[in-house]
Amino acid sequence: MIDDPIHDPRGRIDYAESGDQRTGPTLVLLPGSCATGAAWRPVMEAWGERFRCVTTSLLGYGGTAERRTTADPSIVHEADVVEAVIRRAGGAGGPVHLIGHSFGGLVGVAVALRKRVPLASLSVLEAPAMELMRESGEDAAHYRAFRDMNAGYFAAFERGETGAIASMIDFYGGAGTYAAWPARVRAYAEETTAVNILDWASAYAFPLAAAALAEIGVPTLVIWGGASHPAARRANALLGQSIPGATAGAVDGATHFMISTHPGEVAHLIADHICGANA
Repeated sequence: MIDDPIHDPRGRIDYAESGDQRTGPTLVLLPGSCATGAAWRPVMEAWGERFRCVTTSLLGYGGTAERRTTADPSIVHEADVVEAVIRRAGGAGGPVHLIGHSFGGLVGVAVALRKRVPLASLSVLEAPAMELMRESGEDAAHYRAFRDMNAGYFAAFERGETGAIASMIDFYGGAGTYAAWPARVRAYAEETTAVNILDWASAYAFPLAAAALAEIGVPTLVIWGGASHPAARRANALLGQSIPGATAGAVDGATHFMISTHPGEVAHLIADHICGANA
Protein backbone atom coordinates (compact mmCIF):
# COMPACT_ATOMS: atom_id res chain seq x y z
CA MET A 1 0.00 0.00 0.00
CA ILE A 2 1.36 3.42 -1.02
CA ASP A 3 0.03 6.39 0.96
CA ASP A 4 1.08 9.60 -0.79
CA PRO A 5 -1.35 12.54 -0.36
CA ILE A 6 -1.86 15.16 -3.04
CA HIS A 7 -0.68 18.58 -1.88
CA ASP A 8 -3.13 20.80 -3.70
CA PRO A 9 -2.97 24.62 -3.24
CA ARG A 10 -6.49 24.45 -1.77
CA GLY A 11 -5.60 21.76 0.74
CA ARG A 12 -4.40 18.21 1.20
CA ILE A 13 -6.19 15.33 -0.56
CA ASP A 14 -5.91 11.73 0.66
CA TYR A 15 -4.40 9.39 -1.92
CA ALA A 16 -3.43 5.76 -1.44
CA GLU A 17 -3.00 2.89 -3.85
CA SER A 18 -2.40 -0.82 -3.79
CA GLY A 19 -1.14 -2.98 -6.61
CA ASP A 20 0.25 -1.68 -9.89
CA GLN A 21 -0.94 -1.40 -13.46
CA ARG A 22 0.24 -4.94 -14.16
CA THR A 23 -2.41 -6.31 -11.78
CA GLY A 24 -5.28 -5.11 -13.92
CA PRO A 25 -7.45 -2.04 -14.52
CA THR A 26 -7.19 1.01 -12.26
CA LEU A 27 -10.12 1.55 -9.90
CA VAL A 28 -10.71 4.82 -8.01
CA LEU A 29 -12.84 4.11 -4.94
CA LEU A 30 -14.84 6.85 -3.22
CA PRO A 31 -16.19 6.22 0.29
CA GLY A 32 -19.35 7.73 1.69
CA SER A 33 -19.86 10.14 4.55
CA CYS A 34 -18.24 9.58 7.96
CA ALA A 35 -15.64 7.33 6.34
CA THR A 36 -12.23 7.29 4.72
CA GLY A 37 -10.78 5.18 1.93
CA ALA A 38 -10.26 2.41 4.49
CA ALA A 39 -14.00 1.67 4.25
CA TRP A 40 -13.27 -0.17 0.99
CA ARG A 41 -10.85 -2.68 2.53
CA PRO A 42 -13.34 -5.58 2.80
CA VAL A 43 -14.21 -5.27 -0.90
CA MET A 44 -10.57 -4.85 -1.90
CA GLU A 45 -9.66 -7.97 0.07
CA ALA A 46 -12.32 -9.88 -1.85
CA TRP A 47 -10.63 -8.85 -5.11
CA GLY A 48 -7.15 -9.86 -3.94
CA GLU A 49 -4.55 -8.59 -6.41
CA ARG A 50 -6.96 -8.51 -9.33
CA PHE A 51 -7.03 -4.71 -9.67
CA ARG A 52 -4.93 -1.64 -8.96
CA CYS A 53 -7.02 0.18 -6.36
CA VAL A 54 -6.77 3.88 -5.55
CA THR A 55 -8.61 5.24 -2.51
CA THR A 56 -9.22 8.71 -1.16
CA SER A 57 -11.42 10.50 1.37
CA LEU A 58 -14.06 13.07 0.54
CA LEU A 59 -13.89 16.65 1.80
CA GLY A 60 -13.62 16.97 5.56
CA TYR A 61 -12.83 13.30 6.21
CA GLY A 62 -9.53 11.59 6.88
CA GLY A 63 -6.73 13.88 5.74
CA THR A 64 -8.68 15.59 2.95
CA ALA A 65 -9.10 19.29 3.74
CA GLU A 66 -12.58 20.80 3.66
CA ARG A 67 -13.26 23.39 0.94
CA ARG A 68 -16.99 23.88 1.29
CA THR A 69 -18.85 26.31 3.50
CA THR A 70 -22.46 26.45 4.59
CA ALA A 71 -22.85 29.34 2.14
CA ASP A 72 -21.25 27.35 -0.68
CA PRO A 73 -21.76 23.59 -0.23
CA SER A 74 -21.64 22.88 -3.98
CA ILE A 75 -20.77 19.35 -5.00
CA VAL A 76 -18.43 20.96 -7.53
CA HIS A 77 -15.83 21.19 -4.76
CA GLU A 78 -16.04 17.43 -4.25
CA ALA A 79 -15.75 16.81 -7.99
CA ASP A 80 -12.62 18.98 -8.17
CA VAL A 81 -10.93 16.82 -5.53
CA VAL A 82 -11.92 13.52 -7.13
CA GLU A 83 -10.75 14.70 -10.53
CA ALA A 84 -7.34 15.50 -9.03
CA VAL A 85 -7.19 11.94 -7.71
CA ILE A 86 -8.23 10.51 -11.08
CA ARG A 87 -5.60 12.52 -12.94
CA ARG A 88 -2.87 11.14 -10.73
CA ALA A 89 -4.28 7.62 -10.75
CA GLY A 90 -4.70 7.53 -14.51
CA GLY A 91 -1.28 8.88 -15.40
CA ALA A 92 -0.32 7.44 -18.75
CA GLY A 93 -2.54 4.43 -18.15
CA GLY A 94 -5.72 5.88 -19.63
CA PRO A 95 -9.26 5.99 -18.23
CA VAL A 96 -10.06 4.70 -14.74
CA HIS A 97 -13.09 2.90 -13.34
CA LEU A 98 -14.80 5.22 -10.84
CA ILE A 99 -16.69 3.59 -7.99
CA GLY A 100 -18.57 5.45 -5.25
CA HIS A 101 -20.57 4.38 -2.24
CA SER A 102 -23.35 6.52 -0.75
CA PHE A 103 -22.43 10.23 -0.98
CA GLY A 104 -19.31 9.10 -2.85
CA GLY A 105 -21.63 7.61 -5.46
CA LEU A 106 -23.36 10.95 -5.92
CA VAL A 107 -19.97 12.63 -6.29
CA GLY A 108 -19.12 10.00 -8.91
CA VAL A 109 -22.24 10.97 -10.86
CA ALA A 110 -21.17 14.63 -10.70
CA VAL A 111 -17.73 13.74 -12.07
CA ALA A 112 -19.24 11.70 -14.89
CA LEU A 113 -21.56 14.58 -15.83
CA ARG A 114 -18.68 17.10 -15.92
CA LYS A 115 -16.67 14.95 -18.37
CA ARG A 116 -13.37 16.58 -17.42
CA VAL A 117 -11.49 13.33 -16.80
CA PRO A 118 -11.58 10.06 -18.78
CA LEU A 119 -13.65 7.29 -17.23
CA ALA A 120 -13.77 3.67 -18.36
CA SER A 121 -16.87 3.00 -16.28
CA LEU A 122 -18.94 4.26 -13.35
CA SER A 123 -20.32 2.25 -10.43
CA VAL A 124 -22.77 3.85 -7.98
CA LEU A 125 -23.68 2.11 -4.74
CA GLU A 126 -26.87 3.54 -3.23
CA ALA A 127 -26.31 7.26 -3.77
CA PRO A 128 -28.51 9.85 -2.00
CA ALA A 129 -30.19 10.79 -5.26
CA MET A 130 -33.25 12.37 -3.64
CA GLU A 131 -33.27 15.36 -5.96
CA LEU A 132 -33.85 13.09 -8.94
CA MET A 133 -37.20 12.12 -7.42
CA ARG A 134 -38.10 15.77 -6.84
CA GLU A 135 -36.98 16.85 -10.33
CA SER A 136 -39.00 14.06 -11.92
CA GLY A 137 -42.14 14.97 -9.97
CA GLU A 138 -42.43 11.35 -8.84
CA ASP A 139 -42.34 9.60 -5.48
CA ALA A 140 -43.25 12.56 -3.28
CA ALA A 141 -43.67 10.29 -0.26
CA HIS A 142 -40.16 8.86 -0.67
CA TYR A 143 -38.67 12.32 -1.09
CA ARG A 144 -40.48 13.45 2.04
CA ALA A 145 -39.03 10.47 3.93
CA PHE A 146 -35.53 11.83 3.29
CA ARG A 147 -36.54 15.36 4.24
CA ASP A 148 -38.29 14.28 7.44
CA MET A 149 -35.32 12.17 8.51
CA ASN A 150 -32.95 15.07 7.88
CA ALA A 151 -35.16 17.55 9.72
CA GLY A 152 -35.18 15.45 12.87
CA TYR A 153 -31.48 14.65 12.64
CA PHE A 154 -30.42 18.26 12.07
CA ALA A 155 -32.64 19.53 14.89
CA ALA A 156 -31.13 17.01 17.31
CA PHE A 157 -27.63 18.12 16.35
CA GLU A 158 -28.59 21.77 16.86
CA ARG A 159 -29.82 20.87 20.33
CA GLY A 160 -26.36 19.53 21.10
CA GLU A 161 -27.21 15.82 21.09
CA THR A 162 -23.90 13.99 20.68
CA GLY A 163 -25.46 10.95 19.04
CA ALA A 164 -27.78 12.87 16.71
CA ILE A 165 -26.36 11.07 13.70
CA ALA A 166 -27.75 7.74 14.96
CA SER A 167 -31.16 8.49 13.44
CA MET A 168 -29.63 8.96 9.99
CA ILE A 169 -27.58 5.76 10.26
CA ASP A 170 -30.63 3.78 11.39
CA PHE A 171 -32.68 5.26 8.52
CA TYR A 172 -30.20 3.67 6.14
CA GLY A 173 -29.34 0.48 8.00
CA GLY A 174 -32.43 -0.26 10.06
CA ALA A 175 -33.17 0.18 13.75
CA GLY A 176 -30.23 -0.66 15.98
CA THR A 177 -27.57 -0.33 13.27
CA TYR A 178 -25.77 2.56 14.95
CA ALA A 179 -25.81 0.97 18.39
CA ALA A 180 -24.22 -2.18 16.92
CA TRP A 181 -21.28 -0.31 15.39
CA PRO A 182 -17.91 -0.53 17.18
CA ALA A 183 -17.27 2.35 19.59
CA ARG A 184 -14.46 3.79 17.46
CA VAL A 185 -16.73 3.90 14.39
CA ARG A 186 -19.50 5.62 16.33
CA ALA A 187 -16.97 8.09 17.72
CA TYR A 188 -15.78 9.03 14.23
CA ALA A 189 -19.35 9.47 13.02
CA GLU A 190 -20.08 11.78 15.94
CA GLU A 191 -16.82 13.68 15.38
CA THR A 192 -17.69 14.28 11.72
CA THR A 193 -21.44 14.95 12.09
CA ALA A 194 -21.07 18.60 11.03
CA VAL A 195 -19.29 17.45 7.87
CA ASN A 196 -22.06 14.96 7.15
CA ILE A 197 -24.66 17.72 7.47
CA LEU A 198 -22.67 19.67 4.91
CA ASP A 199 -22.74 16.56 2.68
CA TRP A 200 -26.54 16.62 2.80
CA ALA A 201 -26.50 20.30 1.84
CA SER A 202 -24.28 19.39 -1.13
CA ALA A 203 -26.66 16.62 -2.17
CA TYR A 204 -29.79 18.78 -1.98
CA ALA A 205 -28.04 21.57 -3.90
CA PHE A 206 -27.09 19.20 -6.75
CA PRO A 207 -29.85 19.29 -9.39
CA LEU A 208 -30.44 15.85 -10.86
CA ALA A 209 -32.63 15.56 -13.92
CA ALA A 210 -33.16 12.60 -16.22
CA ALA A 211 -32.25 14.75 -19.24
CA ALA A 212 -28.80 15.48 -17.77
CA LEU A 213 -28.22 11.88 -16.68
CA ALA A 214 -28.99 10.76 -20.24
CA GLU A 215 -25.71 12.42 -21.24
CA ILE A 216 -23.61 9.97 -19.19
CA GLY A 217 -21.91 7.94 -21.88
CA VAL A 218 -19.82 5.44 -19.92
CA PRO A 219 -20.90 1.94 -18.87
CA THR A 220 -22.68 2.40 -15.55
CA LEU A 221 -23.66 0.10 -12.70
CA VAL A 222 -26.18 1.22 -10.06
CA ILE A 223 -26.83 -1.04 -7.08
CA TRP A 224 -28.66 -0.69 -3.79
CA GLY A 225 -29.43 -2.81 -0.75
CA GLY A 226 -32.40 -5.10 -1.13
CA ALA A 227 -33.22 -4.46 2.53
CA SER A 228 -32.49 -0.72 2.44
CA HIS A 229 -35.08 1.96 3.20
CA PRO A 230 -37.74 2.03 0.43
CA ALA A 231 -36.90 5.68 -0.34
CA ALA A 232 -33.23 4.84 -0.94
CA ARG A 233 -34.17 1.87 -3.10
CA ARG A 234 -36.53 3.96 -5.22
CA ALA A 235 -34.08 6.83 -5.67
CA ASN A 236 -31.44 4.47 -7.01
CA ALA A 237 -33.82 2.51 -9.19
CA LEU A 238 -34.80 5.82 -10.80
CA LEU A 239 -31.11 6.72 -11.16
CA GLY A 240 -30.44 3.45 -12.96
CA GLN A 241 -33.42 4.01 -15.26
CA SER A 242 -32.21 7.50 -16.17
CA ILE A 243 -28.68 6.56 -17.30
CA PRO A 244 -28.68 5.00 -20.79
CA GLY A 245 -27.72 1.33 -20.79
CA ALA A 246 -27.07 1.22 -17.04
CA THR A 247 -27.11 -2.11 -15.25
CA ALA A 248 -29.16 -1.74 -12.08
CA GLY A 249 -30.29 -4.00 -9.27
CA ALA A 250 -30.33 -4.86 -5.59
CA VAL A 251 -27.89 -6.76 -3.39
CA ASP A 252 -30.20 -9.26 -1.72
CA GLY A 253 -30.38 -8.98 2.06
CA ALA A 254 -28.07 -5.97 2.21
CA THR A 255 -28.76 -2.48 3.48
CA HIS A 256 -26.97 0.76 2.71
CA PHE A 257 -23.77 -0.41 4.41
CA MET A 258 -23.24 -3.24 1.95
CA ILE A 259 -19.51 -2.67 1.43
CA SER A 260 -18.88 -3.84 4.99
CA THR A 261 -21.73 -6.35 5.43
CA HIS A 262 -21.75 -7.93 1.95
CA PRO A 263 -18.26 -7.25 0.52
CA GLY A 264 -18.09 -10.48 -1.47
CA GLU A 265 -21.34 -9.86 -3.33
CA VAL A 266 -20.43 -6.22 -3.96
CA ALA A 267 -16.95 -7.16 -5.18
CA HIS A 268 -18.41 -9.72 -7.59
CA LEU A 269 -20.94 -7.29 -9.09
CA ILE A 270 -18.35 -4.55 -9.58
CA ALA A 271 -15.76 -6.94 -11.04
CA ASP A 272 -18.25 -8.27 -13.56
CA HIS A 273 -19.18 -4.72 -14.53
CA ILE A 274 -15.55 -3.71 -14.99
CA CYS A 275 -14.76 -6.77 -17.05
CA GLY A 276 -17.75 -6.07 -19.26
CA ALA A 277 -16.73 -2.43 -19.68
CA ASN A 278 -13.18 -3.44 -20.62
CA ALA A 279 -14.47 -5.95 -23.14
